[in-house]
Amino acid sequence: MHALILVDIQYDFIPGGSLPVASGDAIIPLVNTLQESFPLVVATQDWHPAGHKSFASSHAEKKPFEQIDLHGLDQVLWPDHCIQGSRGASFHHHLHMNKVETIFRKGMDPEIDSYSGFYDNGYKKSTGLAGYLRERGVNKLFVCGLAADYCVFYTAKDARKENFETYIVEDATRAIDPVGFDKVKAELLASGGHVIQSNMLHLHL
Repeated sequence: MHALILVDIQYDFIPGGSLPVASGDAIIPLVNTLQESFPLVVATQDWHPAGHKSFASSHAEKKPFEQIDLHGLDQVLWPDHCIQGSRGASFHHHLHMNKVETIFRKGMDPEIDSYSGFYDNGYKKSTGLAGYLRERGVNKLFVCGLAADYCVFYTAKDARKENFETYIVEDATRAIDPVGFDKVKAELLASGGHVIQSNMLHLHL
């Protein structure tokens, strides 16, 4: 069975949010259309406690987008975003949610960031997404959402790690840094993953 994962289509990652992805809202109509081709749709939701250690505001003298070592992992320091219960953490109101069967929240541990929908960045804790998909008989995953070079890529990377046939739907995502996305796209392809456009979707279902 094939499934679609909607990654972090939340207000803080949309223009006007605290960590906006350029044209992030432009993908929503396409994402809504894509859902109709899938028997199973799930979503991930960045869901940080206030004062998360990935926030620049949690570190004296540090500015957003600086890098630090956080418990042995390289950590980009972000503006405060997707704080639990805030409007910024909510899914965009134009995103259709009726077909979304389950939401997997991530980034809840204040000591470690979590880009992937499957694991935190240190692979210390699983969200349970892989087991859920296997229970549903899924073997082929399609990933869309925000942002292409971070949470979408890491979700796709871990889907490959879990041996799912994995596709990023490129025109249903946007990157923070398009050059950075080109680099990680090459990494995904090297791992056996795929990057397709939505008009090719029917060839892979």
